[in-house]
Amino acid sequence: MKQKEAVAMIEAAVPNEIENNIWADLGCGSGTFTKALSVLLGDGNKIFAVDNTNQHITSSDRNSAQIEFIKLDFVNDMFPFSMLDGILMANALHYVKDKPAFISKIKKHLKPNGQLIIIEYETEQTNPWVPYPIRFDNLRKVLLISGFIQVEKIGERESIYRSGGMYALNAVHGSNDS
Repeated sequence: MKQKEAVAMIEAAVPNEIENNIWADLGCGSGTFTKALSVLLGDGNKIFAVDNTNQHITSSDRNSAQIEFIKLDFVNDMFPFSMLDGILMANALHYVKDKPAFISKIKKHLKPNGQLIIIEYETEQTNPWVPYPIRFDNLRKVLLISGFIQVEKIGERESIYRSGGMYALNAVHGSNDS
């Protein structure tokens, strides 16, 4: 996916004209969505790009958010950050087997009203590259049960790798007490 396409998938959920926001991109890979988020957030904001293999990701525009890479396993390791304004997971949640436990883990790192943007395949069919897929309706239920007060689909597109499509969702966390 090209950066322009990644921007189109998430732009409806990214707040405009903000400063001092801190986000994390869990499972950032080569950084396509990290860079898209960086452009959308703009200068004066920061993104922790997290992956279990070393990546070299830099902002693609001088008016972009600052990107800091952190090597860790986002499923099993502790996070070195908290009180995030948002978390992005693009094609990464399908590596998590126990989604309710993982959602409980990450929501503790969000500020009240923090956002969670997820891009995933609209399928239940597994393969070696998508071991634990989850359809939008099922993920929406998990998020609502986990204390997110608003979950909406913000984008869809066809997948070049799978029959069927991909979806993007935005979820707003109610509070850290839920």
